[in-house]
Amino acid sequence: MTSPRLGYFTRLLGDAPPRERYRNALAQFVRAEELGFDTGWVAQHHFHRDEGGLPSPFVFLAQVAARTSRITLATGIVTLPLEAPLRVAEDAAVLWLLSDGRFELGIGSGGTATSFPPFGLEVDDRPATYVANKQIVLGALRGETLTTDDGALYPPAPGLADTLWEATFSVSGAARIGAEGHGLLLSRTQPRPTFTGRGSAPDQLALVEAYRAALPTGVAPRIMASRSALVVDTDEDARRWRAQGIDHSRPMLAAQGVPVPPEVDDASLAAYLDLHVGTVSQVLASLGSDPILPLATDIVFQPHPVDPPHEVVLRSLELLAREVAPALGWVPQS
Repeated sequence: MTSPRLGYFTRLLGDAPPRERYRNALAQFVRAEELGFDTGWVAQHHFHRDEGGLPSPFVFLAQVAARTSRITLATGIVTLPLEAPLRVAEDAAVLWLLSDGRFELGIGSGGTATSFPPFGLEVDDRPATYVANKQIVLGALRGETLTTDDGALYPPAPGLADTLWEATFSVSGAARIGAEGHGLLLSRTQPRPTFTGRGSAPDQLALVEAYRAALPTGVAPRIMASRSALVVDTDEDARRWRAQGIDHSRPMLAAQGVPVPPEVDDASLAAYLDLHVGTVSQVLASLGSDPILPLATDIVFQPHPVDPPHEVVLRSLELLAREVAPALGWVPQS
């Protein structure tokens, strides 16, 4: 079996002012490359400092590209309904050029609902706007004529359209992504209406099966499994950061209307929240029950929603690359 790519994902969060958040994230990407990580991912979020912290992923990744030489950079995701699609294509093409082709474009229709009105958009229009904008982006990247004097996208980015990733939470969405031959982005956790006491990875199997079944003949699957993982050295650290991840996740549970029974302990709640927090052996045991990882072409770890200090993230990156990922079948590039 081909070794999956190992990725690092950051949402530029943590208890720090914006400048420090951005500088820390940049340093984490540099360190991830030094440790052999294959990919580095960011997500786009508008306005909400505790949600994502990065409205301009292309700007940030251009800075990362200037500080690195090997790691492939990616967006997971650009919230396409909130963007001018031709500008997305142009920015993606420039980043692709500046990074020597080390960029892959991930898009989706998601985003915090309250972010839509400031852009003059209705959140209910999100699906239709996404479909329309995606076709414009793809057409531009593929070199379609855009102006009356035969003008096309400049700089050209041949092949960038073939890297496209799309995010979805639904089986029908996964089937559509597969039929179009794009990469499938799986979230770190799958939304569920009730407390189940277990992780959501088994629920993603239906998405993977629908995606793979719909792929055109001859098109290889591309499946990115994003997972919340923080690896630490001691049981005491594991308990502390697991509790913080749970605390940070409670607003999400409240927003989804999911009541948590009062007798549920932290271990069960962490499992439901898909938080893989612990020592190397503990994280490997937790990830060992994940049925998606053996099917993934890309395994991407993020410290969210724990969002610990910078030095804790750096230590986790080391333990992920040196001990966890090799046990999952990852082989560093020579």
